[in-house]
Amino acid sequence: MKVFESLDALQAAVGTEVAVTDWLPMTQERVNRFADATDDHQWIHVDTDRAANGPFGGTIAHGFLTLSLLPRWMAEAVDVRGVRLVINYGVNRVRFPAPVRAGARVRARLQLQSFEPLTSGGAHLCWLATVEIEGQPKPACVAELLLRYVV
Repeated sequence: MKVFESLDALQAAVGTEVAVTDWLPMTQERVNRFADATDDHQWIHVDTDRAANGPFGGTIAHGFLTLSLLPRWMAEAVDVRGVRLVINYGVNRVRFPAPVRAGARVRARLQLQSFEPLTSGGAHLCWLATVEIEGQPKPACVAELLLRYVV
């Protein structure tokens, strides 16, 4: 975990890769639980028999499942001291260049793109998150994650 003693210290990291998370298994159980939570039971995600003969050779994770892991990875990888709260402000430019097969491992690379101080004393940050699939050349997801840090 990368620890910053203050928001000012984090501001100095703009334009750099701040952290790379640990690998996380994308299990079929995780995919099934996401399908249940979102009512998205498309066969490419949950029907292992049918998906084995489908375009990906097996089931794949929902793109939005991959995207939804970003807050988890941010909390795992970056700690900013003196911040009371981090609020999800939104996401820009989300793309899913490659599917994540169930059983694959994924991780996130986190680059701080911008830092905008707020009059309240907090800051609005834009993080470039690239979700990698172990052993694959293309990423699973690339997104700009917008977060508000409240002091």
